Amino acid sequence: MDFQERIKDVQKHLVKEKIDGWLLYDFHGINTLARDFLKIDPELLISRRFFYWIPAVGTPIKILHVIEPHVLSHLPGATEHYLKWQELEAALQNVLKSAQTVAMEYSPRNAIPCLSKVDAGTVELVRSFNIAVVSSASFLQYYTCTLDAEQLKSHKEAADFLDKVVALAWKKIADALLTSQPINEHQVRIFIAEHMDEHGFMTEGLPICAVNAHSADPHFEPLKEGSAQIKKGDFILIDLWCKKKHPRAVYADITRVAVAASSPTARQQEIFTIVREAQRSATEFVMSRYQAGKGLKGFEVDQVCRSVIEEKGYGPYFTHRTGHNIYTKDHGPGAHIDSLETLDLRELIPHTCFSIEPGIYLPQEFGIRLEYDVYLGSDGKAEVTGGIEDELLCLFREGIA
Repeated sequence: MDFQERIKDVQKHLVKEKIDGWLLYDFHGINTLARDFLKIDPELLISRRFFYWIPAVGTPIKILHVIEPHVLSHLPGATEHYLKWQELEAALQNVLKSAQTVAMEYSPRNAIPCLSKVDAGTVELVRSFNIAVVSSASFLQYYTCTLDAEQLKSHKEAADFLDKVVALAWKKIADALLTSQPINEHQVRIFIAEHMDEHGFMTEGLPICAVNAHSADPHFEPLKEGSAQIKKGDFILIDLWCKKKHPRAVYADITRVAVAASSPTARQQEIFTIVREAQRSATEFVMSRYQAGKGLKGFEVDQVCRSVIEEKGYGPYFTHRTGHNIYTKDHGPGAHIDSLETLDLRELIPHTCFSIEPGIYLPQEFGIRLEYDVYLGSDGKAEVTGGIEDELLCLFREGIA
């Protein structure tokens, strides 16, 4: 939709939620969400404060510094200019004079950190005009993390690629072990990263390959120095994510586990079964609620997933949220599947994507995380992407080598 249509769509949300307007603010790129909505090139240097006011009814207004009068020229609305800070505050007060409630990229008590883009001082300034500042969280997702058809295609391409490249990684490990060739965590990491690059994919950070006790560290870094050698009988976790080399391409993110043996230990199988049950329960909850057209919030999915692990007595070993929004960045700005690190009260809305990745991490032993992605379509259907690991992979039993 063009910007006139976007403005009208925003105004429908504002009227529905009884908010007088949306005040978008940025300084030196700190409000990436505002810049994304306003379609400002992330490379464009804007060194002065600007505001863009979208009233629930009426025409938008821009407040711009006199030496940067054209930075929002692509947007509809009237313009007020300022030179001095006193003029900026006076212009802002005048623009907001009829408002009582204003939405900004603000999260009460910083409950959702990825949404908190407006500094406390600016919020104080707006409040000094006897205006209540509320969060834009309830409607912001519709403009900052929904996938169009091209983006959905790019996500599925990345997900399919990850499913294939992790299979190649397992084969590389199995072949090395069968031929007594040394191989370590870092070498597997680089193998995956190089394969991504060669096939037109990119990644934020490098993939993870973690062996035995290292897999009990959810964010283990297999550096060149100090990486563990992989040996027969080892437990192995691989976490990998990527997207096509295009600014609008969307990430996919998966995690798989395996044992370099013909069968797992009883302990490994027990933990795998619990983690997979938690992942399955969360996914079925999403699918049933979404298909029924019922509201679905990020924290609710986390609670369903977490309860499975807690009921088995491993709650303290599930040390992170169940999942995160996925967009043009691996950890996107939309609703996360979280009631642990934050209480994410945002709705999971159509055309968005997120991971479901429960884990149990046993210090000095091993950790199991299973991750795939879920896309919410417009037809009430939730789709799993990235493949499903339904059984603990045994490299030699499966004949991968």
